[in-house]
Amino acid sequence: MGIYLVSVGAQEWFDAEEDGWGDVSSALAGDLARRGLPPFTDLPEEPEFERGSGQAFEEKLTGSMDGFVDLCEAHLSREEAETLYGWSVLVPFSLEEQIWLPTPAPYSDETLVVGAPQALALAERLAEAVGLPDEVPGTSDNLELTSWFRDEEVEERSTAAAVRPGRWSEDLDTAFYVALYLRAAQHSIRRGCPIVLT
Repeated sequence: MGIYLVSVGAQEWFDAEEDGWGDVSSALAGDLARRGLPPFTDLPEEPEFERGSGQAFEEKLTGSMDGFVDLCEAHLSREEAETLYGWSVLVPFSLEEQIWLPTPAPYSDETLVVGAPQALALAERLAEAVGLPDEVPGTSDNLELTSWFRDEEVEERSTAAAVRPGRWSEDLDTAFYVALYLRAAQHSIRRGCPIVLT
């Protein structure tokens, strides 16, 4: 159990059944059309799972967000912070402004949709602010970030902290969330798929 960020393939995105995102994708299609924007219909199918392939995204929100929220307040406006981590759906194309859909999301009565390019720019600012090291895993298809920051990769993380000391290693919860939202935006853009909060 818990809250996850996961990538969604075409079948699940357009599926109107209970576990699908069809209601959200339909509402988004209508909103994009009203704004004169192209439809979001060209997205890949969910690939077969292959650990470390970088073809899927799955990470669990774990640990305190307090330090991360403080970091956002220090470096971002309220609207920018909402764009970075307040979304229910992250889409791989640019959106000049947030889109609120009157469609329930798993943890709210509405769905906030933001563009991954906008979220990525904000996440990169925070990654620079904390000095996030290059050693942070680049793929997240099987909780790689969660494992690296929380348990399995203690030796690698300790080595990175020794080689690249800095703010990131002083508060691993904050660094984890910076890496989480950075990698989510990168993955969405690279794969051309939405990432959802579930």
